[in-house]
Amino acid sequence: MNKPAPPSGLGHLRIVLSDKVYVGPGRADLLEGIARTGSISAAGKAMGMSYKRAWSLVQALNEGFGKPLVETARGGAAQGGAHLSVLGEEVLARYRAMQRATETAIADDVAALKALISDIS
Repeated sequence: MNKPAPPSGLGHLRIVLSDKVYVGPGRADLLEGIARTGSISAAGKAMGMSYKRAWSLVQALNEGFGKPLVETARGGAAQGGAHLSVLGEEVLARYRAMQRATETAIADDVAALKALISDIS
């Protein structure tokens, strides 16, 4: 999967799809980390979160969408691991596209607000 870098300076875009389902920067970063590392544990660790927290976010996404965004294999000879399903790749790609579109839409206003900041250093 071609993983675009998250937009800079956007802040936190949280897309609430229902009372039980949302995608925000943390969940998107976790999905991206799983895609990159093939591991829920490694992705969570890279973000400074426990495996338990990372796993609970994956479960919430999988249950919320009604189909797995992240598919896992238990350890053993194949060493287990995790990867994004086709749905997981689409959710991540669409969220990143919404981040970029939002950043573009608000760029002029962000620049105007930054221009209002007094340099008190």
